[in-house]
Amino acid sequence: MIRINKNESPLKPLSQELIASIISKSAFNFYPDAEYERFKEAYAQFYGFEAEQIIAGNGSDELIQKLMLIMPEGPALTLNPDFFMYQAYAKQVQRPIHFVEAETDLTFDLNKILKAIDTHQPSFFIMSNPHNPSGKQYDVSFLTAIANKMKDIGGYFVIDEAYLDFGEAYDFSMADHVLQMRTLSKAFAIAGLRLGVLISTPKTIDKIKQIEHPYPLNTVTLNIAIYMFEHSTTTRQFIEHQRHLAQRLKDIFNDNVGDVIYIFPSATNFVLTKGALAHSLGQYIAGKGFQPRIYDEPEMSEYVRYSIATDEQLDELTQIVQDWRKQYEISKNA
Repeated sequence: MIRINKNESPLKPLSQELIASIISKSAFNFYPDAEYERFKEAYAQFYGFEAEQIIAGNGSDELIQKLMLIMPEGPALTLNPDFFMYQAYAKQVQRPIHFVEAETDLTFDLNKILKAIDTHQPSFFIMSNPHNPSGKQYDVSFLTAIANKMKDIGGYFVIDEAYLDFGEAYDFSMADHVLQMRTLSKAFAIAGLRLGVLISTPKTIDKIKQIEHPYPLNTVTLNIAIYMFEHSTTTRQFIEHQRHLAQRLKDIFNDNVGDVIYIFPSATNFVLTKGALAHSLGQYIAGKGFQPRIYDEPEMSEYVRYSIATDEQLDELTQIVQDWRKQYEISKNA
């Protein structure tokens, strides 16, 4: 079964030989002090900011947990639906969490968000952008309005940019109350190595460092990530290939079934579909050896989601979708 249900990359960014070489040169008998600092420098240079603005963790999941622990007293606020781990970690550390409910098209009304901030007075507001699971990327004016409102009440705004490398880069004014969270699990394709990054002003990063582990990441993960960011040309080419796969995935659904199934516009490495026919197609694809995300949650029961695959696998998926469409036309006419 080819899994296209977890928003992972189907590719590895480095060859087996190169990974073996990096591992063989890793001084894993020593603590990775120098490697951690070198990674932060390389990552910061890649994106154009300072190493003092970064803290890294064992995936963005650990960073979400740290935020739930270190943010000032008060509830968290997020969107519904959004990344499930926000509420999972809030529950884990017994922090109250409130939700802004989506519109019927899975978009979110800015005025409702601002009103919810006034109502709940959250310690921090966290949302994914591009949004998971819809795939929509919200613009700078939308984000700025939320940031300003959170500043007015003395809270923090956390933007989870896990899929941003598939969307459009934007300039967002950094401030002490704004944090950007990223992961190397998606566009950089090292989900199994577990590496997430939190970006803000040095003042705010120093606050998060109060609960940072002495050695937050292992030597092998750091050295592989260092290689990728210090070889930026090759890494950017790899990301462009990932973006190519994402566009192909969107085209498969839009071109072949977009007139009979609602396909959400997506700035991510996945495509979300909705409706009775979406489920029919999802089940058909699952029967042909590809595993899409068919949701168990009642509020998501109408939706099916697909993430990227290799070019060869997408060729096969294209044929499967076209075969389903032919059968649909026959049954409709019958």
